[in-house]
Amino acid sequence: MSQLDLFDRAILRELQCNCRQSTEQIAAAVALSATAVQRRIRRLRESGVIRAEQAIVEPSAIGRTLSILVEVTLVGGRSDIIADFKRQVQAIPEVQQCYYVTGDYDFMLIVSAVDVVEYERLTHRLFFDNPHIQRFHTVVVIEAIKVGLSLPIT
Repeated sequence: MSQLDLFDRAILRELQCNCRQSTEQIAAAVALSATAVQRRIRRLRESGVIRAEQAIVEPSAIGRTLSILVEVTLVGGRSDIIADFKRQVQAIPEVQQCYYVTGDYDFMLIVSAVDVVEYERLTHRLFFDNPHIQRFHTVVVIEAIKVGLSLPIT
């Protein structure tokens, strides 16, 4: 997509706050017609600026009260090993986020679990049974202070 103008940015801010609001509500907030807003939203979706629209579920409401940060170091830096690990974590629903990073480890994962027993089973599947894992370090979250995916749009 080409440059985002001020209206596109205003629409994105509105959608990040509440993607369920009507086109008319967004139009009123950004001073455009509802038709123009619909057209812009469609273009933002088709161009990939809007990647997805999802419901954010409260983890404790479905019994997923454990959040874990996991630093993962792979053996060697071969691209096939890295690609294989990326594919593997994408297929595991308990892995909420995965970042390929620089520094002392290769990946940072954010994992959701019902309890420590479930997380331990996941560690066997993902880490202990994988010969390409050199080491992993687990940090259990005591309290989530800020959780979000909204980006600052200026």
